[in-house]
Amino acid sequence: MALISSLEEIADNLEILGDWDTRYEYLMDLGKQLDELPDSDKTNATKVHGCMSNVWVVGDAQSDGTIIYRAECDTAVIRGVIAVLVAIYSGQPPQACLDLEADDVFERLGLFDHLSPTRHVGVYGIVMRMQQIATEIADANNASSQ
Repeated sequence: MALISSLEEIADNLEILGDWDTRYEYLMDLGKQLDELPDSDKTNATKVHGCMSNVWVVGDAQSDGTIIYRAECDTAVIRGVIAVLVAIYSGQPPQACLDLEADDVFERLGLFDHLSPTRHVGVYGIVMRMQQIATEIADANNASSQ
């Protein structure tokens, strides 16, 4: 349920703000809350390919079976979008991350109406990277339980 409340909270905040200039400011403020990744996490394997911005996403398996995502980006608006994705996907088990439809998230938030087509591709790349991490963690969990 944390997934729904996080998504709903962010959607409600965006809705309250009204115009997109204010919403962009909100996204950029969310992005400022992301911690920077250590250089050791900024590798070719963690980099999101297909994104015009420099984006790295890592995920850490937790003892309770959930994933905590961490990410960094060099572009303010995309960093804000990443902060939204990290908030929504973190704290979820791998299967919940895989089951979540990115299109549903972005439709609920109204983000794609206000991002350029090239940013759409990059954002999908970020989601794909998060799902790749979820798949790797799920596979590792399955292998260790056999």
